[in-house]
Amino acid sequence: MADSGGAARSLREAARSIFQEALEQASIANAFARHVECERGVLRIGEDLYDLHAYARSLVISLGKAAHTMAEALAQQVGSSLEGIVASSVPPPTQLRGFRYFRGGHPTPNAESIQAGGAMLRALEAQQATSLVIFLLSGGGSSIVEKPIDEEISLADLVATYGALVHSGAPIAEINAIRKHLSAVKGGRLAQAAFPAQQVSILVSDVPDNTPDALASGPTMPDSTRVEDCRRIAEKYELLKQFPASTRELFERHALEETPKSDDPAFSRARWWTVLSNQTAIEKACAAAERGGYLVQVDNSCDDWDYELAAEHLLGKVRELRKRFSPLCLISGGEVTVKVADGGSGGRNQQFALFCAEKIAGQDIAVLSAGTDGVDGNSPAAGAVVDG
Repeated sequence: MADSGGAARSLREAARSIFQEALEQASIANAFARHVECERGVLRIGEDLYDLHAYARSLVISLGKAAHTMAEALAQQVGSSLEGIVASSVPPPTQLRGFRYFRGGHPTPNAESIQAGGAMLRALEAQQATSLVIFLLSGGGSSIVEKPIDEEISLADLVATYGALVHSGAPIAEINAIRKHLSAVKGGRLAQAAFPAQQVSILVSDVPDNTPDALASGPTMPDSTRVEDCRRIAEKYELLKQFPASTRELFERHALEETPKSDDPAFSRARWWTVLSNQTAIEKACAAAERGGYLVQVDNSCDDWDYELAAEHLLGKVRELRKRFSPLCLISGGEVTVKVADGGSGGRNQQFALFCAEKIAGQDIAVLSAGTDGVDGNSPAAGAVVDG
């Protein structure tokens, strides 16, 4: 955000206000109210209709940081007849009757992540063609629910593997490519376990709208990445020497198995609906900024860029635009990439904001960078706001 002569404090407060309003407008409750409803036993999800009376059993599998909130929103529409499994990284304020709860780890898996993965696979493998499986997917699912593809990979080895990936500086798409091929639940493998049941996935997405299979590492979707991609990525970031022996040996023995692709029978009775996404939050933030009197521009071009390059690009654009527009609000959605060295606390948003702080010193510019899920890395903050 920039002004030709406004006080820094007012810019900071405006940025916080816009972000807060976008969060409230882009809530899961509002998204479900728009896209999901149930009347007389007929469930509408997007443009699909499911007669719940026609299925012998309906099973709900909810995973990610919003797992409980999504299950609760669905239950409010359908009623108390639902049953299933919820795995989240945060404790729910209450528990829904008929659901088993797991508290998985984030950003790295824990013992309950593995337990949740096993429980979900067992529940899905018990389903028949007369069953309906409703998947509720949200961000963070990659670590919250997990089961290694190879029994030799222990939890400690899995955590070490995740650590090497997350700290490598690789963009999330490349990290997920490897995680999918090391997992019994990711990259469409939950969908394989559920076959031949009817499946529908409801997505609350924190990934770019054109890559929905990146959400929670795509457990219910065809995987667009391949084993050869994993080998290339591992070589590019010199990951094999950082991986524990059990993971490294899968690469060295060429033992990675291919994930299911779009022609797999598992997807013949599967549908996917995104009810809330990055684009939704951007639209709500734009509307809030316009109501605040700002001229609004959107630039999502630097998603997955290194945080320094993204900051230089966006700040350069602000300085160009403010020659013609004032007051100005530039909005950008997505995630920047940070290579973590020697520990540290915080996350990508605080790293981005701190870098910007030096670049805008003495100028009437404020920068707010935050995660819509309310968590930034290993800190209790959602992000940071800085000014000149």
